[in-house]
Amino acid sequence: MMSSMEATSRWVPVTAIAPVAWGATYFVTHRFLPADYPLYGAAIRALPAGLLLLLVRRTLPRGSWWWRSLVLGTLNMGAFFALVYLAAQRLPTSIASTTMATSTLVIMLFAWAALSERPRPAHLAGAAVGLGGVCLMLLDGHAAIDPIGVAASVAAMAMSSFGYVLAKKWSADVDVFSLTAWQLIAGGIVLTPLAVAVEGSPPALDGRAIAGFGYVSIIATAAAFAAWFTGLRRLPTGTVGLIGLLNPVTGVLLGTLVAGETLALRQVCGLVLVFAGVLLGQPAAARLIPRRLVLRRSSVEEPADPTPRNDAASPITAPAITAPAFTERSGSR
Repeated sequence: MMSSMEATSRWVPVTAIAPVAWGATYFVTHRFLPADYPLYGAAIRALPAGLLLLLVRRTLPRGSWWWRSLVLGTLNMGAFFALVYLAAQRLPTSIASTTMATSTLVIMLFAWAALSERPRPAHLAGAAVGLGGVCLMLLDGHAAIDPIGVAASVAAMAMSSFGYVLAKKWSADVDVFSLTAWQLIAGGIVLTPLAVAVEGSPPALDGRAIAGFGYVSIIATAAAFAAWFTGLRRLPTGTVGLIGLLNPVTGVLLGTLVAGETLALRQVCGLVLVFAGVLLGQPAAARLIPRRLVLRRSSVEEPADPTPRNDAASPITAPAITAPAFTERSGSR
């Protein structure tokens, strides 16, 4: 029979599909998609993906899920896609990816406040190590910083982190495909009239742009978000946040394999640190680290008795000195 830890850990590679697919989004957006159309770009990304997933499930929202879909669709899809598109056009990939990587910590804080999921020591340690790796891997001090791009990237990170936690809080009774489809369609419906009003006529799409939108809509949106929301339902939020660090790793490796970029020693060290941070947050490590801390504290607190005792000869039995029992606490879900 599969143990509880094994049953949980098997969802890790499923969840990892999302950040790996997203890691190529900045590259594809910058190289293949038309510039200066963030609203149209976001709408074209969201609506086809949502309709595709709706065809798979053929289920419409009921009751409160009409307004919940609108809220989540705006936070996680509509406004998020537009801001990411804008950031990708105005920032170097290194700055945009590093900013988004801070969601690893932000999503833990939102989950603590909204879901009572207190971050485990392993999650915090993994976040510190992983973020250090991202900075070492991407930041070289020479990238140009555009204030509007940075503001868009920070806003996208904060909105999506809050939206993911809300989705986990609300969606226990909804299947993942329907949940993802409703959000994408709601986000696309919000974006389309805004795109027409602000950006006028839609951009002309050549073959490269169609291929780029095909990737970001089907792979980096429909498949990736279905995998991501599956992970949020099956894994602790802190673990999912750390898996998200694979996003910038994919971007760096893609630059090496596709764009012919060379990995410096600094970047290799950063990659190692990111993988170490992700591993620290996995279920086995998240349970092992607090257990070791408690056992170490117990061994320090337990006094040694240098005097041998003969319990058989003593009419009074002294109470046994025992180390405090370890009780693992996990946040409510």
